[in-house]
Amino acid sequence: MASRISTFYIPSVNMMGAGSLGEAVASIGARGFRRALLVTDAVLADLGVAAKVAGRLEAVGIAVSIFPGAQPNPTVGNVEAGLAVLRANDCDLVVSLGGGSPHDCAKGIALVAANGGSIVDYEGVDRSEKPQVPLMAINTTAGTASEMTRFCIITDETRQVKMAIVDRHVTPILSVNDPELMLAKPKGLTAATGMDALTHAIEAYVSTAATPITDACALKAIELIALHLRKAVADGGDLVARANMAHAQFLAGMAFNNASLGYVHAMAHQLGGFYDLPHGVCNAVLLPHVQTFNAEVAAGRLRDVAAAMGEDVAGLDDAAGAAVAIAAIRRLAADIGIPAGLAGLGMKDEDVATLATNALRDACGLTNPRPADQAAIEAIFRAAA
Repeated sequence: MASRISTFYIPSVNMMGAGSLGEAVASIGARGFRRALLVTDAVLADLGVAAKVAGRLEAVGIAVSIFPGAQPNPTVGNVEAGLAVLRANDCDLVVSLGGGSPHDCAKGIALVAANGGSIVDYEGVDRSEKPQVPLMAINTTAGTASEMTRFCIITDETRQVKMAIVDRHVTPILSVNDPELMLAKPKGLTAATGMDALTHAIEAYVSTAATPITDACALKAIELIALHLRKAVADGGDLVARANMAHAQFLAGMAFNNASLGYVHAMAHQLGGFYDLPHGVCNAVLLPHVQTFNAEVAAGRLRDVAAAMGEDVAGLDDAAGAAVAIAAIRRLAADIGIPAGLAGLGMKDEDVATLATNALRDACGLTNPRPADQAAIEAIFRAAA
């Protein structure tokens, strides 16, 4: 059978390693931009991190307007508020600083600034016509990989739904992963973002759109996460663990940016949109349950996941190997303090039917290896409760 055509998306320039922020700022300063909108969250603004980055940009001749309005689950309203600041200051560059929330908010702002309308108009796959306003994404967490992907997740407050916007035009022009910016992050945030990265890698590896390139990225990401996530959670100042997690989440991003995801993300998006829950935690709780569902058709792939996590699967058949992988996922989540179930996070049984209906509409579910219907998704939600 002839191989299918695939396209590999990634920012054209990606700078990594301790101290890489300085080199990245010098690089962007040489490109002739005049005014930047710096999109971040309230925490990084209050800590003075945003002001320090703004100072570095101003030192290379770029005037900066700071927009600290990216909520943990950025909304349509956040995008509209940031867009107003961009237009008022005639910005020709957007800079995002933080984790997935500022990056996604910045993508939404930059996309609408270039294409018009509302961010709601771009829900789905490749709905825009023009590249967004150029975006430089500076990462401060090791998890979402939003600094380098074509994915943008925005909550529509009116529908209580997280919209999945998958668009080649939201890919940043420059991504920065400086582990020095990731030091001393809280244990809970480190755990949640790390499990988000693991979910990206596993969903990409079992995806129906996986390729040998995405497979290589996913398996290496899984290996690094299994080796270093516990250390990063235990000691927020461990620069080696932070650097390895930065590489791991980037590799996982390369994998899912091109192989897409599955029902873990399709379902987690609904929990985030409905209850405003942290995305990484929702992924972590759902991951073993969805992979239990997928094991019927993807056992061999899950056996590979177990091996990448350092588990001994020699002599095991695919089904037994898949069970080892699922157990290893559960063990890692427990070791780093991830909650055991969704009920403890606030999910209500009476909402499950609506959550499942919305999950089946999410673009991330299109590449899940095993198709599901309403009853199957409801059953997974209840099993994860």
